[in-house]
Amino acid sequence: MTSRQAHDDTRWELGPVAGPAGSLDHTGRSTPVPEAIPVPESTDLPPRLDIAVTALTELRGSTVSFTVAPDPESVTEARHFALARLAEWHLTELADDVGLVVSELVTNALRHSGGGNPCGRPGVDVHREGVYSDPADPLGSAPSAIRLRIAHEAPWLLCGIMDASRAAPRRKEPDFIAETGRGLHLVESFSVRWGWRALSRGKMVWALFRSP
Repeated sequence: MTSRQAHDDTRWELGPVAGPAGSLDHTGRSTPVPEAIPVPESTDLPPRLDIAVTALTELRGSTVSFTVAPDPESVTEARHFALARLAEWHLTELADDVGLVVSELVTNALRHSGGGNPCGRPGVDVHREGVYSDPADPLGSAPSAIRLRIAHEAPWLLCGIMDASRAAPRRKEPDFIAETGRGLHLVESFSVRWGWRALSRGKMVWALFRSP
């Protein structure tokens, strides 16, 4: 699977666009990895991209924000919010890729970001501590402090999902028969570059797109 956006562009000093810095090479591996592997934090970003990611976390510049409720319908709502912003910015050619990536990142945040604040006590933005193995609670009672952020600086579009978990994203060896576990591989395939950044109260997973 190859992204329609995956290419190099020196105008944003991106360098090779092969996912987050330090991502693992799975070429030639035939046996799936039994457990997910943490993705290294992106700490060596080009200066302009680093500034853009910071602006996204601080809600500066052209950044817009959407609060993701701890509800299954919020994945659809977040995708609709993103597509509406693309229409406003005349970037509808990115709708398929951005819509897919936003859906995957929001789904991951809802599944894996449950829990209290860094001190271990429930915070004002937390629904309740998550129990992910409970079939009656498929979202793990994810916190309500999940935010979708999107910024546009032609020809680039940057989106990010902020959540209350400090745990690094984890990726599995792609298994195209399984119904789950392909989220980060889809994010990598349909964006120019992606990565994550630790925040004082959680993290943000971001993805970069370029309009044709």
